[in-house]
Amino acid sequence: MNTVLIKNWNARIKPEDTVFVLGDFCFKTTSENKMVSGFTNISDYFQSQLHGHKVFIKGNHDNKTSTKTLIKSLHIEYGGLIINCVHDPADFDPGCDINFVGHIHQNWLIRKSKKSILFNVGVDVHNYMPITIEEALGKIARIKKNEAIEEYVNNQNPQP
Repeated sequence: MNTVLIKNWNARIKPEDTVFVLGDFCFKTTSENKMVSGFTNISDYFQSQLHGHKVFIKGNHDNKTSTKTLIKSLHIEYGGLIINCVHDPADFDPGCDINFVGHIHQNWLIRKSKKSILFNVGVDVHNYMPITIEEALGKIARIKKNEAIEEYVNNQNPQP
């Protein structure tokens, strides 16, 4: 699986790109992880295999690996939106327009709070590939548009 993830990452990410990794970058031990000769830790090995400049947000498994970061969450302003990047959806920021989250694997893609949207950017729900911010916002817009259409139709044809 590590080989597939590396291949998918490098197919999408150019060396000059910046990538936000929302926690749990790697696990400490797997059978494939034994092939890291010349590296002092598994995180450095995987980072050396992947294109781009990586910004790590702390995940719940990162304290067990050699992936080090002090960043628990990070706000990005993009296209007039304030986007919070955080690992665990439980730590979302309701004051942001959108929260990009990880942690939940394939449990869900999108959730709404009163004022914010939570969007799962984990590779588990994106064909095991990283996605761009434009792709994430495009998916959110399509989902919101479909919900608006469904709401409009339901209001035009109320159920008894």
